[in-house]
Amino acid sequence: QVQLAESGGGSVQAGGSLRLTCTASRDTHSRDSHDTYCMGWFRQAPGKQRERVATIDGEGTVDYGDPVKGRFTLSQDDAKNALYLQMNSLKPDDTATYYCASTRGGTWNFCPMNQFEYWGQGILVTVSS
Repeated sequence: QVQLAESGGGSVQAGGSLRLTCTASRDTHSRDSHDTYCMGWFRQAPGKQRERVATIDGEGTVDYGDPVKGRFTLSQDDAKNALYLQMNSLKPDDTATYYCASTRGGTWNFCPMNQFEYWGQGILVTVSS
């Protein structure tokens, strides 16, 4: 089991920045020491489908959604079981609920969206023009 908790959302004007943090708690009893995970951020705006923002695979390769390339940066701190999303040059179109997500443990060298089994509650980001 994995529990994910997001923090850092809020309201900002266009052009501003926010940093989201996701903290993961994993059940270590059932965990294989060789396990890796895909983790990432997704977002969903009202009336729209959930979309990938940025994900990182078991080898550390980051994949960004086209709308955020060059503006958002995903990073992680394994020691803290934390995943960060630095969002710069925010636009009103970035307004959405942002979700942290994780796959189950395994060998992950790419991260299909339908393989993310564990999701946080979501955190709202609002960008005003």
